[in-house]
Amino acid sequence: MPERSSRSGSPKLLSGGNPQIPKGEGDGPVQDYIAAMPGWKREIGRRVDALLTAALPDVRKAVKWNSPLYGAEEGHWFLSMHCFTRYVKVTFFEGAALDPLPPRPSKQDAVRSLDIHEDEEIDEQQFSDWARQAAALPGVKM
Repeated sequence: MPERSSRSGSPKLLSGGNPQIPKGEGDGPVQDYIAAMPGWKREIGRRVDALLTAALPDVRKAVKWNSPLYGAEEGHWFLSMHCFTRYVKVTFFEGAALDPLPPRPSKQDAVRSLDIHEDEEIDEQQFSDWARQAAALPGVKM
């Protein structure tokens, strides 16, 4: 059953602890999403966002479908983040074109992801390299 935060006015947490955040463009909605991520997942969200912003200072940000999206040009997205019960999934929409491949395959041939569990370190150099590679691809129009 979905949970509610104990703070009045806080976003509702959907199945797996994914925050329900209104759709919006820019850094603000993404930061709202990250602030609403439950427990240990919040630090992963902060780290992923910081790595993306450091690797790509002009990265575009939005929240759609209760997930932060990152893109290199308007309306084209290369990455999303989503909370699940036991991990945070970072999805590269054109991950099959990255070298080396992100570890997790998908039902969609082009998509690859990285599942980050509690107490798991992010290989920051590899992640930043994937982000730069992904940003150079056309991205997915949404």
